[in-house]
Amino acid sequence: MSKPAAPLKGRAARLARLMPSTGPSTAARTPFVLLVVLLLGGGLITLLLLNSALNEGSFRLSELKRDTTELTDEQQALQRDVDSRSQPDALEKRARELGMVPGGSPAFLNPDGTVRGRPTEATAPPSPSPSPTPSPTASPDADAPAAGPSASVTSAGPSGSPSPSASVPQPDPAAENSPPPTSPGR
Repeated sequence: MSKPAAPLKGRAARLARLMPSTGPSTAARTPFVLLVVLLLGGGLITLLLLNSALNEGSFRLSELKRDTTELTDEQQALQRDVDSRSQPDALEKRARELGMVPGGSPAFLNPDGTVRGRPTEATAPPSPSPSPTPSPTASPDADAPAAGPSASVTSAGPSGSPSPSASVPQPDPAAENSPPPTSPGR
């Protein structure tokens, strides 16, 4: 077995009294302090990076919201345009500008191949003479003269049908420059 340590004498005893050796030495504290400093520094750097990433995401989100608002406004404007052009009077006006005429009475084919109804050829109605439109406050029959049906003579081709040039109405030049009618907002 080992002998018990002999009591220190002289100068070593005085140094031992000044520095007790019962606690951990400073050499053992250094790695712990270094570990704590590294953990605190790493945590601060991580928080800084996280904050930067959140700010970048916030800027991207605000940019996407702005783009969404612009696209929504554009979609609503396009929808208003579609609504104004799909009104029956606007469709009729555009069809007449393209030279279309209202169809005659339709005929239908039965499943057995027989024809039901009597088909008629679509002809252009006589084009009305341009007349000033009455104001909305005036009654339609109070100030406006009675417009009777105007007789138009169409040239007949060799088959007795009206020629294509006679059935195509000429577009009104003033109507081409006017903006499309707008409907009240939805």
